[in-house]
Amino acid sequence: QVQLVESGGGLVQPGGSLRLSCAASGRIFSVYAMHWYRQGSGKQRELVASITSGGRLNYADSVKGRFTISRDNASNTVYLQMNSLKPEDTAVYYCHAVGEIIPGHRFDDWGQGTQVTVSS
Repeated sequence: QVQLVESGGGLVQPGGSLRLSCAASGRIFSVYAMHWYRQGSGKQRELVASITSGGRLNYADSVKGRFTISRDNASNTVYLQMNSLKPEDTAVYYCHAVGEIIPGHRFDDWGQGTQVTVSS
């Protein structure tokens, strides 16, 4: 009932920047938190960054100082600004959101993923 649509992935050279977006739509009463995860080839999915409805932030150590997560609560959209990209940032990036469809009825949904490739 809740759809998450990511955009903004692509190919970028090392040191470059990309901005990912993820818009949540459907029957949404509230969104507790939104996250970005990534999964590189042959690797486990890992948490990259999180933001709560109150604005509390959390980042993986590997992206601190380079990535910035932000959120527009009015449109239930989360962004990931990625600067100083490295080849090891290459992965499929997934948006994840947790909230309520109606009070007392939780949703926990994932987007389809967007490919980020950092290569010269």
